[in-house]
Amino acid sequence: MDILSASILDLGPLQQIERASFDADRWPLLDLMAALTFSDVVRLKAVVDGHMVGFIAGDQRASKGLSWIATIAVLPQFRQQGIGRALLEACEAKLMTPRVRLCVRTDNASAIRLYEQTGYQRVDMWYHYYKDRADAMVMEKIRGL
Repeated sequence: MDILSASILDLGPLQQIERASFDADRWPLLDLMAALTFSDVVRLKAVVDGHMVGFIAGDQRASKGLSWIATIAVLPQFRQQGIGRALLEACEAKLMTPRVRLCVRTDNASAIRLYEQTGYQRVDMWYHYYKDRADAMVMEKIRGL
């Protein structure tokens, strides 16, 4: 598995990952295009045997000393193999802020476990955040840069 920079050329595979990973909350086409083109976004893909199997985007807000992991997803058949962790760690390494935040569905136990194992702690709850009214847990990691 390789972690590489993603570009607009990865739009098709990214759409496939989004469809396989998210239901009503998947990003619309314009948001995916923005994630793949905006200059201040860290965007990485996981590639196995020449195929994109995972994606992460990090949004740096340096003036606030904070970055957000905007999205992270791995194709279902490639989960539980360390790909999500590798994407998360690679993205964090490129984010130049002391704090990194993300939000996760409260019913996504495996993702919450990964984030806790990598140093994230709960800092807030956003109630009824998702389209199906599920809650989001906001988690934060404070790093010494």
